[in-house]
Amino acid sequence: MTLDQILISALLVIALVLFVLGRPRYDLVALGTLLTGVVLGLVPAKDAFSGFGHDAVITVAAVLAISRALALTGALEPLTGLVRKASANTVTHILVLCGIGAVISAFMNNVGALALLMPIAIQSTTKAGRSPAGVLMPLAFSTVLGGMVTLIGTPPNVIVSGFRAQAMGEPYHLLDFAWVGLPAALAGLVYMAVLGWRLIPGDRLGKGAVADLMDVGAYMTELTVKPGSPLIDRTVGEAEASWTDSDLTVVGLIRDDRRIFGAMARQKITEGDVLLVRGESEAITRRARAAGLDFAASERPSAEHLQSQDVVMAEVVVGVGSPLIGRHAGELGLRETYGINLLALSREGAAIRSRLGRVRMQIGDVLLLQGDSRRLQAVMADLRCLPLVERDIIKHDQRRGRIALGLFGAGIALAASGLLPAAVAFAMVVLGLVVTNALPVRELYTGIEWPVIVLLGAMIPLGAALESTGVTGLIADGIVGLGGDVPVWVLLAALLVVTMTLSDILNNAATAVIMAPISIAVAQGIGVSPDPFLMAVAIGASSSFLTPIGHQNNALVMGPGGYHFGDYWRVGLPLEIVVAAVSVPLLLLFWPL
Repeated sequence: MTLDQILISALLVIALVLFVLGRPRYDLVALGTLLTGVVLGLVPAKDAFSGFGHDAVITVAAVLAISRALALTGALEPLTGLVRKASANTVTHILVLCGIGAVISAFMNNVGALALLMPIAIQSTTKAGRSPAGVLMPLAFSTVLGGMVTLIGTPPNVIVSGFRAQAMGEPYHLLDFAWVGLPAALAGLVYMAVLGWRLIPGDRLGKGAVADLMDVGAYMTELTVKPGSPLIDRTVGEAEASWTDSDLTVVGLIRDDRRIFGAMARQKITEGDVLLVRGESEAITRRARAAGLDFAASERPSAEHLQSQDVVMAEVVVGVGSPLIGRHAGELGLRETYGINLLALSREGAAIRSRLGRVRMQIGDVLLLQGDSRRLQAVMADLRCLPLVERDIIKHDQRRGRIALGLFGAGIALAASGLLPAAVAFAMVVLGLVVTNALPVRELYTGIEWPVIVLLGAMIPLGAALESTGVTGLIADGIVGLGGDVPVWVLLAALLVVTMTLSDILNNAATAVIMAPISIAVAQGIGVSPDPFLMAVAIGASSSFLTPIGHQNNALVMGPGGYHFGDYWRVGLPLEIVVAAVSVPLLLLFWPL
């Protein structure tokens, strides 16, 4: 190996390790790796940022923006009514719910498709008397499967198409992926409806994380201020400051049958007030005695006690890119900055009630928030948290929804017909959405997942460096040499399985950037068409079902479903086997060697 080959290989191995560890964030790892490659002379300085203008990056950014518009306008809400009608039976419920999820995710961002359907999945299963755990993992997997069907369904497809354009002079068209992706997705849906959900451990199928959080009596107490209490004439903020070691929070008070919520810090406490206090019962008992407080004679508080005409509660899940990730409520100043209370938190189905203000949050954590009904939706958007229950406070403009659907349909038609490249067609759709105000400018940039864009823009030049230094050729020669005289379909199946394995621990876009040039080199090494091998990479990179870290959607349902890490491989391993068994023969049938 040459020095350049050793350096680029070492650089990518380090990057892969950091991707797996998850620290620092994947976009920073990719950018740091790119810049190091430039300093070492592995990536020409003039090409350092060429990836950000690549068709793949433009297409992904445009689809993310369009997905934001479809979500904001409620354009796809008519489809959700079908889910409610099919919820009586588990098998039909999963087939309809996951079928809709797969269809939507074939044309919009996977996370956006999940965010649209997750509240409906939770409400419909709860109404049917079943746990959401039975449908949330199948739903997450279906939104990943749906991305296999079209060019714009998932970033790996766009990346693979870009590598084909470089190698063969022409990219894939919008529906080229459907020949293999659609049958694989359908097989996966049938598996999940018939068998997959039954493999979820039985103890996950209880009442669920959302129901646990709404049982506020388990962590809320009503305390009456007695005559002579040292808290009289002090503010709520002063009282809480003296309780910092106990992590108690006053989330409201009742005075003369009037409920007072909202900005509590400056609210003065008077004799006879009933304080609604969140915290552990032992700490509350200890502090109540010293503060001259009596336990109220009424029954345990319920969710209704913590809401009023202006104040509501919302169950949310910490989403991708949320500023809450890795921080606790005190660091962000949820009460001071946003005017909301964090009432409860659940992780992997278990409620966390001790030292709640000091718990560092993770993606997929379920939170119960309390705040002003007029501001709560905006706060949830700022914190990048996804609602788990549909709320009436969200009002959609049907006219804007029709505009968004019409423009998106036109973009799909232009791309599918080949009249315009996908990047140009969907960029035009975004412009049309902004001009018609179906997508306000302030929401345009909010809807784009910039870490994904940075990852793609940084990894594409690194993928080119793998080729220019000859590393992909070396790897391909090694694979061909190890394969010896084995049939081509065995090599194809092996490439698919390796890509699947990588995508379970790496970002799927990074997996595609690494594996696509290797697949082309392998095909050229044995003298066959690269198409079946590129398509195998596309399918494999979208088959992230073994771990919650393999895909963002897997992580997002972990908290609401109460799943544990090991639950994913129990359901996901058979699914990956089904996808591979269906895909390999179809790859050879529709993309001849």
